[in-house]
This record gives sequence, structure tokens and C-alpha cells, in this order.
Amino acid sequence: MTGDVPDVVIIGEPLVEFSAADPLTHAETFRLSFSGDALNAAVAASAAGAHVALVTRTGEDEFGDRLVEFAARHGIDTRWMWRGPGHSGAYVVGADPLGTRAFAYLRSGSAASRLGPSDVDRAPVAEARAVLLSGITAALSDSCAAAVVHAAEKAGGKVVYDPNFRSRLTTPADAREILVKVAPRAALVLPSCPTDTSALLDTTDPEEAAEACLDLGAAAVAVTCGADGVHLASRGERRHLPAFPATEIVDATGAGDAFGGALTARLARGASIVDAVRGGAAAASICLGGQGGTGRIATAAEIERLLAQG
Repeated sequence: MTGDVPDVVIIGEPLVEFSAADPLTHAETFRLSFSGDALNAAVAASAAGAHVALVTRTGEDEFGDRLVEFAARHGIDTRWMWRGPGHSGAYVVGADPLGTRAFAYLRSGSAASRLGPSDVDRAPVAEARAVLLSGITAALSDSCAAAVVHAAEKAGGKVVYDPNFRSRLTTPADAREILVKVAPRAALVLPSCPTDTSALLDTTDPEEAAEACLDLGAAAVAVTCGADGVHLASRGERRHLPAFPATEIVDATGAGDAFGGALTARLARGASIVDAVRGGAAAASICLGGQGGTGRIATAAEIERLLAQG
């Protein structure tokens, strides 16, 4: 990899993924892959045409080797995927087309949970055109939460923040605290409705949620509503962007990450927020056709073809 600066920097934990075609209540056969919100988003952003760096720590184990190799195969700049103490994180999930299930995490004490502000300082956060941050990363540990806030403060480009609330990782109060700190630095906040909005903003109304994020200081807000599309709001505009109907729905895992990754890539490459969000929605629709977080990744050409049809 050359020494050029990435378009997009993503900070978070890549995970080993054990996914089943049946619900976890009775699944017996699992497929090994690699996922996690940060890795899913990085793969999506790379496929959408951006030079993407993933900032993380992986375990000094065989799975750490494979995570780095997987990222490299998908065009991700792995120079900031540091090896260190702790195991590589993992999760288990059963296939769920509706996206209503919770993940079974195996990540306590993982290498990535030791990320901190010093890791942000030695990564190209200030130089990148866009930085994508997640509430999942902030929920891994106190040092990770500090790293997310520090990255938002240090970023020289556009900050995109996905609250990505997970009740098995954090509390609504703690997750809202991170949102309050990051929102004033964010060019775009991406809460999902109703999961994020009900837990962090006390509403299941996408318009009310968008206004609440604007009140916190975000420059723009894209509230994702699944098949009902996206409610987009900024200081001077409010509009509804319809979803792109999926041609095939296998698994909803990673669709939100594909949305965030693809739209951040497009923002970094000069797209308007509306065009970036539409591109992210197209990528999310295509993602639904594969099992697991990285089972189906939209290319830039596929995104453009779907946008042209819409």
C-alpha cells in the first residue's frame, strides 16, 4: 500500500462471524465469515470506490491473521489494523430476513476493546476526507468511547455517526451521552427508527428524531426506517427518500452498515448529502441478498445502475 491518505477512515472492531441459516434456538450448522459493523462498513465503502482505512486492534491469533487478510482482499488499507493483546472478537447470529433478532457476542476483553485516543492520534483521522464512527465502537469500553469522541473532535473531514444502539452492549443513557458529544461535530447522523430513536431520543417518529438530532448540533440527519425509506433533515431542508425495493431478501445483517459505508464513501468523493444517502440506500437494498454482514456487497457500478432505475 502506498503512503497516500485514505478518503475514509473507519474506527471499530472487525469480528469473526458464525452465521446460521436457521434461528439460533435450533441452528446446528454455522458458516464462518468476517463481519462486525466497522468491517461491514469498510468493505461497503471500498466497494463503492473509496480508499478506506480501518483503524482497529486484532488479536495475536489465527483469527486476527484472517481478519487482516479478509480486509486486504476487499481493498481495505490495513496499515492501521494493529495486532495486540486480547483475542479477536466474534459473534453468532441466525439468519433473520426481518432484522429483528439480537446477536450473541463473544467479544468481552477483545483486542479492539483496548482502542483508545492514542490510537486515533497515530491514524490519519485528521487528514481523511470523511470519518465514520459508531455507537457500537463506543460501547466496547471506556477507552473506546473516549476514542470515538476524540476522533470526532480531531477529524478534519466530514464526520458521519451511526448511533447503532445495541442493548447487549450498553445502556440508553450511556449511548445517548456519546451521541450528545459527537453530534455537534457530525456532518451527518444516522439513527435507525425505531431502535435507535426510541432508546436514545424517546421517540418512534422519524421527523421528531431528526429534529432532536439537529437540536443536539448535527448538521444533517438521515433517519433510516427500513422499507419505509429515509427521512433526511438539515438546517434548510426536510425530505423523504424512498427505499429501493430489494430483489431478494436473505438476511438483514449488515444492511445498515452497508448504508453508512457506501454513503460515507460517496460523501468523501464529493457527493451531496442527498446523493450520498440515496447511494447508501441502494447499497443497503443490494446487501439484503446475502447471508451475513459481508455476504453481498454492492459495487459502485451496481449502485449507479439501481440509482438510475429509481
